[in-house]
Amino acid sequence: MKQQLICAGDAIMAGLVSYVKRSSVSHLLLAITFFVSGLIINLIQALLYCGLRPFSKYLYRKINYYVCYSLYCQLVFMAEWWASTDLIIYIDKEDLERYYGKEHGFLIMNHRYEVDWLMGWVLCDRVNILGNCKTYAKKSIQYVPTMGWAWMFAESVFLERNWEKDKETIGRQIKELVEHPDPIWLLLMAEGTRFTTEKHEASKKFAEEKGLPILKHHLTPRTKGFTTSLPYLHGKFGGIYDVQLSFKQGEKPTITDLLLGKRVQAHLYISRIPLDKVPVEEEACAQWLYQLYQKKDRMTDSFFRTGDFFAESGVEKIEGYRLPRRYYSLINTVAWGFVVLVPIVYYLLRLLTSGSTIYISVGIGIIGIFSLLLSKMIGMTKISKASSYGKTATTPTETKDSPSATKKTD
Repeated sequence: MKQQLICAGDAIMAGLVSYVKRSSVSHLLLAITFFVSGLIINLIQALLYCGLRPFSKYLYRKINYYVCYSLYCQLVFMAEWWASTDLIIYIDKEDLERYYGKEHGFLIMNHRYEVDWLMGWVLCDRVNILGNCKTYAKKSIQYVPTMGWAWMFAESVFLERNWEKDKETIGRQIKELVEHPDPIWLLLMAEGTRFTTEKHEASKKFAEEKGLPILKHHLTPRTKGFTTSLPYLHGKFGGIYDVQLSFKQGEKPTITDLLLGKRVQAHLYISRIPLDKVPVEEEACAQWLYQLYQKKDRMTDSFFRTGDFFAESGVEKIEGYRLPRRYYSLINTVAWGFVVLVPIVYYLLRLLTSGSTIYISVGIGIIGIFSLLLSKMIGMTKISKASSYGKTATTPTETKDSPSATKKTD
């Protein structure tokens, strides 16, 4: 009888937790916390950029690491604590202890899912480098409040898809990034956009025309950003990290799934490749990247067919394991929730219960704004909103092996 009561209590509690996670009110509160704290963080970054960076770039970057972490880890909280994401990693344990989070790393990751970047951030948090994650991104993103502004102050590489300008930007930005006082990870998604059937057909057509390998589960990588970046990395970055993320065949989790508290299991393979093993000469460097994506394709095909990256790929097997979650993302998000929600919810309730049509309208308007911001943020992560593949006009400076100018991520 006692055991039955315990089981019934557990079921009721599980149902209550599930209801809270699916509640629109909970989502609204999370959105208010994220966007308001994000604007506060952006303001702090702006003050540091104007008031501290001109005098001490070293100290600015040291402080900005923690400021960025305070924003990024709120999204890690959503994945790890809200949705209880299960991350199985396949990493050489000796390399993990020796290199991960202890050197500048250049990451090359597949771009198949809406949440691939977030699963990468979960790993970054567990190896204590999340605050120093940098990326290649569309220039328009830097004008987006909260995340875009944070990336701008964190010196991410913003590109315009104009090769003459982007070539200069890559060189200038990487020269700056390599001088960071603490290890950074710079992420490149060389496919340039997320995988869809339509883009895959365009990619296969391009590969056939150029005599390149035809990939089953990836788009043909765009090589210009990689080959241009590599010379600036030598002597400064320790290695290239080949990152491969997969979910079970047919599973395509989204930000909305995580927001609803749906548990997902991600499989993340990472292999460190010493930088001196990668050719610097442009053509050889491009061929090396194509070969890397052939390996990625074999691993994905093996995983979809057998549930194992290694069974049919020819890649040396590494046993999967789990790194423990850290509590910092939970503590940080709860703290921001208290700081932001207590005053805002108090004043919203006062507006909505004031009896004044004007005040009630203002309260409803504020709620509507945050709901719209949440919807826009989710919309930006959707595969349907990703850029096209091979449909943009090429510039005269693009080589025959590049379907378009270098543009990394959505």
